Amino acid sequence: MKLVLGSASPRRRELLGQLGLTPAEVRTPDIDETPERGEDARAYVARMAREKAAVLECAADEVILTADTTVTCGRRILGKPADEKEAAEFLWLLSGRRHHVLTAVAVRTSAGLRERLVDTVVKFRPLSNTEVNGYLASGEWQGKAGGYAIQGLAGAFIPWIQGSFTGVVGLPLAETAVLLRAAGIAPGEQA
Repeated sequence: MKLVLGSASPRRRELLGQLGLTPAEVRTPDIDETPERGEDARAYVARMAREKAAVLECAADEVILTADTTVTCGRRILGKPADEKEAAEFLWLLSGRRHHVLTAVAVRTSAGLRERLVDTVVKFRPLSNTEVNGYLASGEWQGKAGGYAIQGLAGAFIPWIQGSFTGVVGLPLAETAVLLRAAGIAPGEQA
């Protein structure tokens, strides 16, 4: 079976490398990622992973892996900030609070679809103006759900997490390994 990564994310490729896997191909799904009216964050992120997997062609010898990550604070979904102003709004909202990072993983073969949703609780310590402005100036917030990257500079804002660190980065490795093994790809083997 050939592993096809349905994501352009370099972080997801790096995380797959931690499982000893290199995708045979990368295909980027093109879908509308707008939450539906009234859709809660868990339903939204699971739907995104499924839709990404569904739009990609899947040959009989292929395993398609897609994922989606979102941050939720209360009932609010914090996707990728559109600009620096929105990133600042997200950081101030998260400052001193706990929030959830949800990552859904979908693995599709010609025989069907398997999926998992991983919920990680993340605690931000209270942030200062200097810290928020410095982080915004770094540009690291760009393209990141919730406007931050736990594996980068924002790691200094986070005193603890409960759940999957790699899920917060974008691909929960324990759950992904189980799904891939069930689809015929064993971690540690080249795909």
